[in-house]
Amino acid sequence: MNQDDTPSTGFYVPGQYRPDQSVGYLMKRVLSSVLAQADDRLASLDLTHAQWLPLFKLAAKECHTVAGLARELELDPGAMTRSLDRLEAKGLVRRERSTEDRRVVNLVMTDEGRQVARQVPPVMAEVLNNHLQGFSEAEWKQLIALLTRMVANGDAMRQPPAE
Repeated sequence: MNQDDTPSTGFYVPGQYRPDQSVGYLMKRVLSSVLAQADDRLASLDLTHAQWLPLFKLAAKECHTVAGLARELELDPGAMTRSLDRLEAKGLVRRERSTEDRRVVNLVMTDEGRQVARQVPPVMAEVLNNHLQGFSEAEWKQLIALLTRMVANGDAMRQPPAE
């Protein structure tokens, strides 16, 4: 332990590393399960994870361009374009060229897209609640805090070192 009683970060030792004890492996398994369950539930809307997630982000008005969605969802712009092509073919989104900058193409949800997007949060709430069966509210809050801290640690490692 260091001076402020925070444990040092030597939890994994190369010769003793076991995937079944890996935080990354376990998080990936949880995410795979959550996405599979959500996809099963959203299949009736003819949506896959690659489609409902950008649709949800557009509905939340977090992004409005292909590049912005790709950045937000940490996806290749080409993959994002293909997902949006499918959403556009289904009549859920449309592309509109910006009147301020002709290089920018904005993504606009259609009325049908907004209607479909409204069905995503209840599905996600149910799927996540099912995965949290047996957790207390305090444990859930602690899990959120711990994962948030891990995300911040990962983000800090991506930052260029200060000069």
